[in-house]
Amino acid sequence: MSFAMNNVQQLSFDDSLYHLTDREKRNLDKSWAKDFAEIIFPAINEKPFSVLYSDRPSRTNTAINVLIGSLILKEMLGLTDEEVVDALMFDVRFQYALHTTSFAEQPLNDRSLGRFRARCISYEEQTGHDLIHECIISLSKEIASVMNIRPNMKRMDSMMIASNIKKMSRLELIYTCVANLAALVNEKEENQLPESLKHYCDADDHNRVLYHNRSEETESKIETVLKDAATLIQFCGSHYDEDTEYQLLLRMIREQTITLKEGQYQLKEKEDGSMGSAILQNPSDPDATYCKKAGKENRGYIANVVEDTGENGSVISEYQYEQNIHSDSQFIKEYIASTEPQPEPTILVTDGGFSGNENLEAAKEKNIQLITTDLKGRASKDIWADFEFSEDGKKLLHCANGNEPKTCNYNTTDGKCRISFQKEQCVNCPYKEQCKPKIFKTIARIDLSYKTVNRAKQQRYMGTEEFKKYARFRNGVETIPSILRRKYHVDKIPVRGKLPSKLFYGFKIAALNTNKLFRYLRGLDKVTQKVVTA
Repeated sequence: MSFAMNNVQQLSFDDSLYHLTDREKRNLDKSWAKDFAEIIFPAINEKPFSVLYSDRPSRTNTAINVLIGSLILKEMLGLTDEEVVDALMFDVRFQYALHTTSFAEQPLNDRSLGRFRARCISYEEQTGHDLIHECIISLSKEIASVMNIRPNMKRMDSMMIASNIKKMSRLELIYTCVANLAALVNEKEENQLPESLKHYCDADDHNRVLYHNRSEETESKIETVLKDAATLIQFCGSHYDEDTEYQLLLRMIREQTITLKEGQYQLKEKEDGSMGSAILQNPSDPDATYCKKAGKENRGYIANVVEDTGENGSVISEYQYEQNIHSDSQFIKEYIASTEPQPEPTILVTDGGFSGNENLEAAKEKNIQLITTDLKGRASKDIWADFEFSEDGKKLLHCANGNEPKTCNYNTTDGKCRISFQKEQCVNCPYKEQCKPKIFKTIARIDLSYKTVNRAKQQRYMGTEEFKKYARFRNGVETIPSILRRKYHVDKIPVRGKLPSKLFYGFKIAALNTNKLFRYLRGLDKVTQKVVTA
């Protein structure tokens, strides 16, 4: 299939819009379709998606802007693929929004959207390049431009996203991995599966093993299933190396057991180690990881959003999506690294999970002031806030009392400076009881790091009215996870795996931003009406 651009369609003589009554036209102009048609649809850049298709002459692709526009509308209106296809065929609002009113036949069928998603996912698997993310971030910039939102006031927050998988016991996990591979082998090599393993292909076997057994039998059941796993692995040899079921069984064995000798496995205990959060949770979603946060168990993924705000509202300007073992600190490091230096001073407000001296310094280099509403770790003495270091953090310039040190030796291992003063300076200092220097014959000494001083400065800043204003500002971003759960059902994404679920999540972000734009435009309309009638 070759690539072709879908240029803006000209109205033909038999265009469906010509058949609308005046009343229908007025209502169409008042609907979401008009704003979508005039702002969102033209802003969809088709060119980057040409890499998904052949450059050889052949049947051309379904219009990219129609596909992407449809997927945004799908999430915005809470529809299924089938409902979107039907709506485009019979609903003039969809046709108007997607510029297909002059089409002799609507371009989507029941497989168009699924095939497009599959192409995008396959391309990212091969190249690491996320075309959908690129498209959605470009759209967010267009929306921010229309809403006149400058990118100099930002706030950031992360949220857990549950994978649509069942919580499994160790017995169920081991059993399922064995049963999945046994079923595959039985399908490919009919009647060749060892007799001792054929029961795994029985539909009722799962319940017999897992639920029709007393708790004291669990250990012996696991031993039996592990013996069956060894038998199955030996039977498969190297013939199933490229099959997912085979690789998942090997992964489970590697993560959950200790190999005593070839073909003999013993279940790992906690003291054996290597049972981290990244181990397989459920073979139906191998990418999902485990995380316990705020007392809740989470199996799945974690997303991070950056929201630009202004007087006219807010827009999500960036999003990230990873396994849920990804930390907030990692998110902000990656965000700052991928961000160009800002042309004007920019404020980024986050919670304490994004804090850290490294993050502060990295943000500063990009002309971004990082403000965290909480700090993790041990508190610093307030007095350290009055100490001044050189910009590289390797030399103390003066203490809280304005004294310059006699010597200052920087330790590259721990980042601390061993600082000495004249004995008299510290003995007679009004801050002596706060600093608590070590007093020697001729000198007084303290060990202090640039990091500790910065932390003290941040702690002091957190008591100011300015900081409290920023803390209230950050609280606004917490509505985003709530909206994404309540309205866009991010915990019920109908696909599994990191890349497929990330794609769905991206279109939910695009839908949320589009709705923000529509609310802004409706507000403008109300203002205009008041002015006209005044």
